[in-house]
Amino acid sequence: MNEFVAGVLRFVVRLVLVALGLVLFLSLLAGVMVLALVWALRAGWARLTGRPVTPWVMRMDPRTGFSTAFRSTQRWSSGAPAGPQHASEHGDGVDDPAASRRGGILPGAAQVTDVEARELR
Repeated sequence: MNEFVAGVLRFVVRLVLVALGLVLFLSLLAGVMVLALVWALRAGWARLTGRPVTPWVMRMDPRTGFSTAFRSTQRWSSGAPAGPQHASEHGDGVDDPAASRRGGILPGAAQVTDVEARELR
């Protein structure tokens, strides 16, 4: 009896997966058909009015993707903004040479005064 129930369940799961695949295929097919219809109407209207049929193009420069990613990396790799804004934000105006080595992490760590060293016992 258990084998029969397991077989029926496997068959039902297969039917459900095939139905989901069919629904996905039909929805993608409907989307492509709508785009083809819109393109055909657009091309027909262009020919009817005597204008040239222009293709749909995606105006994209591959270099913009690289520059966007590069700017994003620069923003996250430096802890504090460079230039005159850095000095005016913190009010000290002192450039720490170690800040460039540690990537701008913990600016002003050398000025910490509330910690006192004590001898080990």
